Amino acid sequence: MIRAYKFLMRPTVGQAAALGDMLRDHCSLYNGALQERRDAYRHASKTTVRYGQQSAQLKDIRALDPECQGRWSFSSQQATLRRLDKAFVAFFRRVKAGGKPGYARFRSSRRFDTVDFPRDGDGCRWDSAPHNPTTRVRLQGVGHVRVHQHRPVAGKVKTISVKREGRRWYVILTADQAQPEPLPATGSVVGVDLGIANFLADSGGAFVANPRHGAKAAKRLEAAQHALSRCKRGSRRRRKAVETVARLHRKVRRQRLDHAHKTALTLVREHDFIAHEDLKIRNMSKAPTPKSDPEQPGSFLPNGAAAKAGLNRSIADAGWGVFLAILAAKAEGAGRQVMAVDPRNTSRRCPACGHTANENRPTQERFHCVSCGHSAHADTVGAINVLRAGLVRREAKPA
Repeated sequence: MIRAYKFLMRPTVGQAAALGDMLRDHCSLYNGALQERRDAYRHASKTTVRYGQQSAQLKDIRALDPECQGRWSFSSQQATLRRLDKAFVAFFRRVKAGGKPGYARFRSSRRFDTVDFPRDGDGCRWDSAPHNPTTRVRLQGVGHVRVHQHRPVAGKVKTISVKREGRRWYVILTADQAQPEPLPATGSVVGVDLGIANFLADSGGAFVANPRHGAKAAKRLEAAQHALSRCKRGSRRRRKAVETVARLHRKVRRQRLDHAHKTALTLVREHDFIAHEDLKIRNMSKAPTPKSDPEQPGSFLPNGAAAKAGLNRSIADAGWGVFLAILAAKAEGAGRQVMAVDPRNTSRRCPACGHTANENRPTQERFHCVSCGHSAHADTVGAINVLRAGLVRREAKPA
């Protein structure tokens, strides 16, 4: 089982400058390799340059530029070239599938924030002794950097990555560890219904409020973005304004992740089986298709785009996708079972008699069956139906 750990680094002023140089030089290598691929395809009869060819050139590149490329880890530079190769593989896969191609782009040094080290001990070394309050990571060309290790790392460290977020530096480890012991069985099963008014409703009638972190920070973000729009490009004042906007976005992201982790952990500790809706979030948050006005060429009929934009913001603010990914990861480590079921008609089907109709849900929150008269909260009804569908699917024998 592979688990990732993310720790805050505390570099000195000189080490922070060296880390910045490392990112810039790896960014230069990435852009140079991309330019070589573009030129080879355009001017050499559509020749495709592979990763193996570019990796073989690294030795000569390091010899020609020992001050920049020669001071960093050979393996980390190979990882940067492999990162570009993955971008091209994904590009050709999307072209073949008929999707949006998304050709690889040149990276600005301010947008190139991660350097990967494929193996612990090759250009980097994780130095963490038990009961040692001073944890350090050694990086070639940088030195021993202090790390704020807020929890122990279980298992053998496999890969190390260095990431910049604003003015902070983080080290990300992946560790190979044995499958942990499952949590004791509780005998409880639950279905969950994700929503906007309430972040989550379960089949037992409980609700988890939607914190709406993005909506709460909207005014501060709007003011910061207005201040950014008034700054002259390239000025020091604009760089500060950009950092302010990024800091506010990072805070919202951390709040959203914290809420998702805590909610998922509660579900995993209390229930052996968790069923949820198999939501197609990307389709749910699409903008509505424009409707042309046949009577006035060049004009469009109202299509509810403004209201849909508000709903899309609420869906993004809730962070359903992040929550479901965290829930699946925690359930795997705890030995719990998570199952996604078809969400169709789950909030319109009566859990008492099985009657399904649009009229069963007269309002957003209220459910009232027109056949048997059963009344309940609509989200609770949806969660009950999700649980029943999940249990049926669990008991079904594979074909």
